[in-house]
Amino acid sequence: MSMTNQSEKENPFREITKHLLEDETPSIYLNSIWKESWFQQFPFTMLYELRGTKQSPIHHPEGDVWNHTLLVVDQAAKLKELSKNPLVFMWAALLHDIGKPKTTRVKKGKITAYNHDTVGEKLAIEFLEACEKDSEFIEEVSNLIRYHMHILFVVRNLPFADKKGLLRKTDVREVALLGYCDRMGRTNQDERKIKEEVKQFYHLMTK
Repeated sequence: MSMTNQSEKENPFREITKHLLEDETPSIYLNSIWKESWFQQFPFTMLYELRGTKQSPIHHPEGDVWNHTLLVVDQAAKLKELSKNPLVFMWAALLHDIGKPKTTRVKKGKITAYNHDTVGEKLAIEFLEACEKDSEFIEEVSNLIRYHMHILFVVRNLPFADKKGLLRKTDVREVALLGYCDRMGRTNQDERKIKEEVKQFYHLMTK
């Protein structure tokens, strides 16, 4: 067994963290470990199950949740220095849609994943508590996941928006940055339109 494989077996969380923080395109490493036996064991099964979890081809032409997550992580890697805490930000990017396997439904040909943000918050806590004992880190990551859909909710004035909770539990700039990466982590996106939505969200949350 190579030293790299030994390291992954002993502390895969630390190894993933290393690539999230140091790689220009962490997706290369993440794709390489998907078939590893340890990646198919708890808690990494939560990530393993993202592959094959379908998404709406209208909103996500890039394919399943795993493909989307890899695009988001690579986008986040380009912008992590803008975050006040790159470690929290990169793990939030990796886990942001961890709730989709449990919430995805297909009804009359329409694919939805309602409440994947709130379910994802709970699953992220479960995932991270199995790997890491830093409660502040776990809380910050899970709160970003909880509110990562709020650009859409706030800009469109949807009833799901919890502005007070967002302001109390997390940071508007961090949510905006993660939300931008989430939207850019899709194929054929209008970057100008996405930037305008993010600016509008930030204005509405800070006015």
